Amino acid sequence: MINQKIPLLGIHHVAIICSKYAVSKQFYTEILGFDIIREVYRKERDSYKLDLSFQGVYYIELFSFPETPPRVSRPEACGLRHIAFEVSNLDETVQILRNKGLICEDIRIDEFTEKRFTFTSDPDQLPIEFYER
Repeated sequence: MINQKIPLLGIHHVAIICSKYAVSKQFYTEILGFDIIREVYRKERDSYKLDLSFQGVYYIELFSFPETPPRVSRPEACGLRHIAFEVSNLDETVQILRNKGLICEDIRIDEFTEKRFTFTSDPDQLPIEFYER
């Protein structure tokens, strides 16, 4: 039984806690293009929960909580490192992100797959990777 594999079907969602709910909501919906499935305000926790999908697939739970500690991100901190999105044209994606006021790192090449990628950050400095198909 120890060697029995868990029958995973895939990743269900990624949960992100943000510091400024309205700013992060705008980033994920208007800049990255996620669709809102549902938005709930939980009065007892003074917290919002926003469920987001892309092309009909549920991907992100965006949470807000009062007084959250800042995320330690650099140098490499233990924990979730980043979220990555696949794109078909990295140059076009970088230009769109820059037109929306985001700073993108220089495009790099994955030494193992030889695919191109870059990083930007969400409003809370969560690293977001864009990886060319």
